[in-house]
Amino acid sequence: MDKIKEILLKFRDERDWFQFHDPKNLAEAISIEAGELLELFLWRNKEEVNKKIKEDKDYEEKIAQELADVFIFCFQMCNTLDFDAKDIILKKIEKNRQKYPVEKARGNFKKYSEF
Repeated sequence: MDKIKEILLKFRDERDWFQFHDPKNLAEAISIEAGELLELFLWRNKEEVNKKIKEDKDYEEKIAQELADVFIFCFQMCNTLDFDAKDIILKKIEKNRQKYPVEKARGNFKKYSEF
């Protein structure tokens, strides 16, 4: 994770983009990129998506590129807010362990408040 952070900061700073990387702009960028990822699945059911991924390497690459954009902006937001990405992810997983105990959540799509 440290190497990713280093590469992203170098990329950003070489272009003088820090001035644009405030939390509001980064949150918008994350949402926009997530929307572009979602658009690749629009009007397709699960079977169609799985078939297209297997048969169309360009489609698979588009998904990978949009997913990478989401990750990049998420990491940039962590950098801007001085969050440790690994730390906040591990804390959230632990919180989710408490909210979604295996005995109640296994195979269940319901929200923790509905158990």
